[in-house]
Amino acid sequence: MSYPVNLSGACPPKVSRLLMLARVFFGMIYVGIPHGFCLMFRGIATAFLSFLAFWAILFTGKYPKKFFDFNVGTTRWGIGVMSYMLFLTDVYPPFTGKESGFPITYTVDYPESLSRLMLIVRTLFGIIYVGIPHGFILYFRMIAMAVISFISFWAILFTGKFPEKMWGFILNTLKWVSRVGAYMGNMTDVYPPFTGKE
Repeated sequence: MSYPVNLSGACPPKVSRLLMLARVFFGMIYVGIPHGFCLMFRGIATAFLSFLAFWAILFTGKYPKKFFDFNVGTTRWGIGVMSYMLFLTDVYPPFTGKESGFPITYTVDYPESLSRLMLIVRTLFGIIYVGIPHGFILYFRMIAMAVISFISFWAILFTGKFPEKMWGFILNTLKWVSRVGAYMGNMTDVYPPFTGKE
């Protein structure tokens, strides 16, 4: 049985060296500023809807579907931007949180019901039983991801290819982070695995 939160894609056979250099030197201008501006406002809306969703779950045991879809979309949009900036794809990220055919896909299965008890447990103790163990491992994994990103830059520069295992490590790290985020964001009651693999 697969985890209800998934991030997937396929390592591209080639990566444009020109686009890679453009991202390194000008990415903040043509990616960071426009997407960052939009995501700032979308993030505010997501925080507000997450607050409302907390109370909806507490009283009804359900995450309002429209709130859920909007919040998943915000994460999907952010992951698209990160994927592009980390050279996982040469496809420019869309200005939308909807599924749009982007090569890196992010999905979360909508839960028909959520545990009110788990909602309270996550709120009061989530930092202890989720944040500390996952955060500890992910801290070192993020350092490794930064090193691998640096090495992959040179690999792409000289070969035009992203080493598949390095690509997979970065994608699986983003997947792990997104699963922890979805669990702590009350989108699933299924505890996140200590892996970015299936």
